[in-house]
Amino acid sequence: MEKLKIAGGYPLKGTIKVSGAKNSAVALIPATILADSPVTIEGLPEISDVLTLQSLLEEIGGTVSFEDGEMRVDPSEMISMPLPSGKVKKLRASYYLMGAMLGRFKKAAIGLPGGCHLGPRPIDQHIKGFEALGAEVTNEQGAIYLRADELRGARIYLDVVSVGATINIMLAAVRAKGRTIIENAAKEPEIIDVATLLTNMGAKIKGAGTDVIRIDGVEELSGCRHTIIPDRIEAGTYMILAAASGSGVLIDNVIPLHLESLIAKLREMKVPIEVGAEQVFIGKADHINSVDIKTLVYPGFPTDLQQPFTTLLTKAEGSAVVTDTIYSARFKHIDELRRMNANIKVEGRSAIVNGPIQLQGAKVKASDLRAGAALVIAGLLAEGITEVTGLEHIDRGYSNLVEKLEGLGATIWREKMSAEELEQLKSS
Repeated sequence: MEKLKIAGGYPLKGTIKVSGAKNSAVALIPATILADSPVTIEGLPEISDVLTLQSLLEEIGGTVSFEDGEMRVDPSEMISMPLPSGKVKKLRASYYLMGAMLGRFKKAAIGLPGGCHLGPRPIDQHIKGFEALGAEVTNEQGAIYLRADELRGARIYLDVVSVGATINIMLAAVRAKGRTIIENAAKEPEIIDVATLLTNMGAKIKGAGTDVIRIDGVEELSGCRHTIIPDRIEAGTYMILAAASGSGVLIDNVIPLHLESLIAKLREMKVPIEVGAEQVFIGKADHINSVDIKTLVYPGFPTDLQQPFTTLLTKAEGSAVVTDTIYSARFKHIDELRRMNANIKVEGRSAIVNGPIQLQGAKVKASDLRAGAALVIAGLLAEGITEVTGLEHIDRGYSNLVEKLEGLGATIWREKMSAEELEQLKSS
């Protein structure tokens, strides 16, 4: 295992390019199962979640190649082989295999998903949707078994706005008989991206990106070529990083429309920002004001940017309240920021951040993907050296992070952990 070391205090300058969207990739790749001929996806991020899904598709008989961000999947020889454990435990988005395999084979057996531990994230809305389409769903020895003689379209109202459930029901419904209507659907850009791929494959989908999605089932889907959208969360992370420690950073390959809530908050903080068609420039921010944020479903402020934004607030003048209405356990980074001298306290679903304060380098641990991003930003701001462990979380969502930050002038590198450090990490 490795750790990340960061020498803080160096102003960052230059251009950084955003990779393809992780939250699209983890749904687009399972969606290829539904086709009868090869599918090519361009612009995929080179992250561990993508490699895990490649391996899972190969496990069920797919022929998969992945090079320079382009993945070609031939699903013609795939079989509905049970995947009760193993690699499915490595990422939460493995649950998209349920909808895709149910849609194509009318059966699936998938282990309960893994991923970051962010508190309760039940899949009851997924199951509700599958059952409405005619599937029998059982939990057997820690795996979800799905079985259907046939899938028939249905009207499905989601009790909670859920990106995962919306996409999973779409995957199952595109090859069902008749019309499916998903009400109270999530509106995230990643849903539109998945719907675009499915439509290119021959699916009939209307309303993706609104709260009502209509799907008319088809008997077969064929292969196609699809280019993934840019990662709005990676882009947002780099915008926050540039506001925190940049002296003029251009973020390239961005869809600004996807980040309107963050752009508005940065402007409210008096961060110099210029928005182009596919780029965002963040100027040097010498003095920034505190702002309150509350995470909401899209197009509200993204929960995935709450943790990095909290680090930025340690540099801002005044007191700010950060409220996460999406995930109750998304404040695990706060204790680590306190180790670095941050003045933050947690009260229920909110954190109160007092600034400005000079962060100090320390040994910290990433508990999840976006907490890792928050700690990297903190390390760039801090005096001295910061050591970040838990890199397996960061590697799930940020492609070539060290190389990209080095390109901006950061002093950042990876080191192998000693046997003694590994033992300490296991016992912590």
